[in-house]
Amino acid sequence: MGAKRCAVTLEDVARQAGVSLATASRAINGSARTVRPEIRERVERAARALNYAANAQAQAVARGRTNLVGLVVQDIEDPYFSSIAAGAMRAAEANGLMVSIAGTGRRPDKEVEYAAALRGLRAAAIVIAGSRTDDRDALDRLGAELDAFERSGGRVALIGQRRLPVDTVVVANRAGARDLGTRLVGLGYRSFGVLAGPRGLLTAADRLTGFAEGLAASDVVVPPEAIMYGEFDRDGGHDAMLELLARRGEVECVFAVNDVMAVGALAALRSRGLERTVAVAGFDDITTLRDVTPALTTVRLPLVEIGEAALEMVLREPADTPRRRLVRGEVVLRESTPGVRRG
Repeated sequence: MGAKRCAVTLEDVARQAGVSLATASRAINGSARTVRPEIRERVERAARALNYAANAQAQAVARGRTNLVGLVVQDIEDPYFSSIAAGAMRAAEANGLMVSIAGTGRRPDKEVEYAAALRGLRAAAIVIAGSRTDDRDALDRLGAELDAFERSGGRVALIGQRRLPVDTVVVANRAGARDLGTRLVGLGYRSFGVLAGPRGLLTAADRLTGFAEGLAASDVVVPPEAIMYGEFDRDGGHDAMLELLARRGEVECVFAVNDVMAVGALAALRSRGLERTVAVAGFDDITTLRDVTPALTTVRLPLVEIGEAALEMVLREPADTPRRRLVRGEVVLRESTPGVRRG
């Protein structure tokens, strides 16, 4: 007898049609996001040519395991993570997989605990979304648990910094913040404050570093006393903004390292009657926050697509070396930074 032929996967169909895995999934399995008729026809033609059966990809991933994917996020109430979760769940559903979401409350030890639990449940894959910290011991413990999960037959993908030898969707936080700093200087701002999030959080540190680089290109510096640390949420932004005003008095423009902190900063400024005096910018472009007043200048990240991309990674066949997918942000200028005229 000849060798048994491997089942055709959705990735095979996508490659044959010359489209992404997510697009192939939408074309075949249906999605709220429509696919152009000519693209759908191309995908369906490729599926017929390869004799593809729906859900073969999910069966290939979960062979010998459950059809469960564990999605571990730092704070499901944060719209950054809920948007990523929406994308991951969309891609998982299209491929016959179930998603179980766990929130860590930004505690690294909980990531290790959840990864171990998912290994015990024989989950097909784990996706961990969220910034790494500067705690090397915590990183080593997580790396050991994820290595054990992969050796047991599971797949792993991270969203954030590439600090472990697994497939990773890397967000270009530093570059996006650098571009934002450059654009804000171009609007005439010279006096800045930064609401820098928690100490030790690498995403926040990367955004602070990039922003400072963007300003430095025009010989603008944020003094240390104008950098306020606080929680990575609305109340953290509110409290840090009030502390900045108490320490520095007025500044022209404040950069909050995420959008929810920026919303807290706007509320603090409003409470002091300064909402039209101090400009505010954020980072992420959270969809649910686009209707705040004034409309928030920010760096747009394709958060739903980031979640989908992580699921695509765990649906692929393992590679000899961990894969890396870089996602860049785009500066979006809005009414919260109207600019300063000088001279």
